[in-house]
Amino acid sequence: MELTHSDVKAAAERVAGLVRPVAVAQADHTGELWFALEFLQHTGSFKARGALNFLLTHRENGTLPRVGVTIASGGNAGLACAWAARSQGIPATVFLPTTAPRVKVDRLTSYGADVRLVGTQYADALAASREFADATGALLSHAYDNPLIAAGAGTLMTEIHERIPDLGAVVVAVGGGGLFAGVATAADHYGVRTVAVEPVHCRALHAAIEAEQVVDVEVDSIAADSLGARRASQLALTAAQRYDVASVLVDDDAIVAARRELWAQRRLAVEHAAATALAAIRGAEPAFRLRPGERVCVVLCGANTDPADLTC
Repeated sequence: MELTHSDVKAAAERVAGLVRPVAVAQADHTGELWFALEFLQHTGSFKARGALNFLLTHRENGTLPRVGVTIASGGNAGLACAWAARSQGIPATVFLPTTAPRVKVDRLTSYGADVRLVGTQYADALAASREFADATGALLSHAYDNPLIAAGAGTLMTEIHERIPDLGAVVVAVGGGGLFAGVATAADHYGVRTVAVEPVHCRALHAAIEAEQVVDVEVDSIAADSLGARRASQLALTAAQRYDVASVLVDDDAIVAARRELWAQRRLAVEHAAATALAAIRGAEPAFRLRPGERVCVVLCGANTDPADLTC
């Protein structure tokens, strides 16, 4: 399975004017480090792009059922699916693990979604959503493992390139790999390398690269509510093997420190998944060394978090 830049281009045309164009901000005095403030997107994360592309494509193809759409999610994909479904006038049934943050459950309810809590991990919710789709005829969406979802996510990179045309690298957190696959595909088209960052104990893509095939991994990280996929998508693995990609692991302490830095120094309250990307290049001994003089953009992908623990 392969994603092409043509897929991303088509998605960009489809969602234009319906998603918020990404804002970028210079993050240092040299102009070498930039942030993509995608947490300002509808529903608080990049997921709105893929969800909208998915439903609009099905509407164009006449395959969007009146019974609605269903999805399993750690929270952000469900929020995006519910938001996009509401915009298309159809119901959304969202399955979440019982460990999902309350802030995400409450926001889902506010979008009118039928929220169902099942099991303790994303995989449990995924199985339940598949059973629901089989029983009701609802359209089954996926948090990341779908080319329409990944292509929609890739539109973010198209916008970043428009704003920072001389970019050398883009740094992005990875869960199941939808955002990564889309961004890496678009980045390669523009000659930009991609740095894929995962928590040490949520390393689905890293493990797949090592094994040269998708494999199941254990999930145990402070960022697991967004990055806790048990396995990466084949789309993500193919992108990692084909394009100029560095796979980087960071520990939870580094993620927490990066998240606190964003709040203490810039008053940006993001979720741990967003801070995971920054953690790769921060700290006394960063997990990834940037090239001197290279312009780099770190994607701050979501802000569906409880900021109560940001006490600085």
